[in-house]
Amino acid sequence: MKQNLTASVYSFEKLRNEGYLYVDKTEYIWQMINPAGESYFLSRPRRFGKSLTVSTLKAVFEGKKELFKGLAIYDKPYDWKPYPIIHLDMASCDVHTEEDLRDYLVRMMSRLAKQHNVNVNIQRNLLSSSFSDLIEEVAKTAPVVILLDEYDKPILENIASPEILSIRNTLADFYSAIKAEMDFERFVFVTGVSKFCHVSLFSKLNNLTDITMDARYAAMLGYTQSEFENSFKDWIASVEPHLGFSHDDLLSEIKNWYDGYRFVENSETVYNPVSLANFFINNGKFDNYWFSTGTTSAIFELMKKQSFDLPGALETTVSAAFFEAFEIDQLNPKTLLYQTGYLTIGKTVKVPVPFTKVQNTEYTLVFPNHEVKSSFNDHLLKYYANVQTDQSQRLIRELIQEIGTGNADGFMKRLQILFANIPYDMRGKQEHDYQTIIYVIFMMLHFFIEAEHHTNEGRIDLMFCAGEWIYVIELKMDKTAEEALKQIKDKHYADKFRNRGKRIMLIGANFDSEKGQLTNWVKEEIQ
Repeated sequence: MKQNLTASVYSFEKLRNEGYLYVDKTEYIWQMINPAGESYFLSRPRRFGKSLTVSTLKAVFEGKKELFKGLAIYDKPYDWKPYPIIHLDMASCDVHTEEDLRDYLVRMMSRLAKQHNVNVNIQRNLLSSSFSDLIEEVAKTAPVVILLDEYDKPILENIASPEILSIRNTLADFYSAIKAEMDFERFVFVTGVSKFCHVSLFSKLNNLTDITMDARYAAMLGYTQSEFENSFKDWIASVEPHLGFSHDDLLSEIKNWYDGYRFVENSETVYNPVSLANFFINNGKFDNYWFSTGTTSAIFELMKKQSFDLPGALETTVSAAFFEAFEIDQLNPKTLLYQTGYLTIGKTVKVPVPFTKVQNTEYTLVFPNHEVKSSFNDHLLKYYANVQTDQSQRLIRELIQEIGTGNADGFMKRLQILFANIPYDMRGKQEHDYQTIIYVIFMMLHFFIEAEHHTNEGRIDLMFCAGEWIYVIELKMDKTAEEALKQIKDKHYADKFRNRGKRIMLIGANFDSEKGQLTNWVKEEIQ
């Protein structure tokens, strides 16, 4: 019999009492709470089960053993003693100034003081000491458990705001009380989307054990393949008959859409739990669920503002330091894209250090699955080229028709119209601004595409395959299309494709940076 599914209930107690499906993650909970006195930090993308994990921990420390009957932790040697809990939920913190944030924190502490029946003199200009007083008062009966959920919400919501540093500093001061009051704490768990740990925001809270990339906790959030197939067996059987897939093909298609997140090198990938639940709740409809739950527009604004080179970012590897570095005043869109879940760890690469026997470990970053990639491209096209989501699908259909028939002039003309319709204040000034738009368009076409493709003599701006055609495109800024085509020929960009049995089309194109227009192009087919 199928258990009820939900994508909107994050209360562990409600899930268990009302018979909702719960994939048992309590073995991880047990690893964290034993022994006592530990403090942890974990970052994961939004809508990935962080709040449910906090709620599960809360139920454990409230001593509600019966909720865990049948789960891994139930028979562990644990005394199930209740502890006072300070639950700081920043998910509802909708503020845009430092003053708003101070007011919110004062209200939150006031509610907590009332909840625990303690008297604390809470002062908005002394947030850290007020929080310390609250912790000490609550801990008079027993060591306190602190659960801090979505700690970075005020930061991410104001990432492009001039108020960002003052908001950051206010949060850092407030959170510093957690370390200052360690002697009064039984357990601390801090979670959020981004990873400021040990840098600017958490410089005063460096006692946390960061398990974000700890292999022991790689699958604590999200579902592994075996968890998915075992826990959703009845749901899979219920949608299989009307989807027209064989059992194996259905599993493969679901995996393609919603699996693919990897948080530790070489670890097993996991499914997004919200997307998976929504897929079955909607009777097996393949659609964008995670992305539509809230797109962080500030990321796209930052990418546009910095003329972020998306093709280059997807091509280059990153070192281990990439996963640690996150400074608010030195924002890198690539870091944000990874930490918010748009990119995930792909392959691990060993890179030799010249003139030594040492090899450094580097990582590729990739879109985790079809859901994220296609939806990301839709939104990116909206921000870069003013193409609304409902218009993008028609654009794709028209381009497919022209590309598939080798109508190079037709699809270049359509691109020219696309750039002509970009409002003046949205136009980029860098060559890779325009390259990014074209790159995104062809990713949306689901053709094989590479940007900055390496050859023996240089780097091709764009190459892609469509049907019996291979296209090699070179883009120039404020030069001529003829120069672009000449570069393709002089550097023999097309030579490596000659043995693929396809027709090859060379296209040189030029952009006018002042007008923000694709001015002209020249083409030549290689027989």
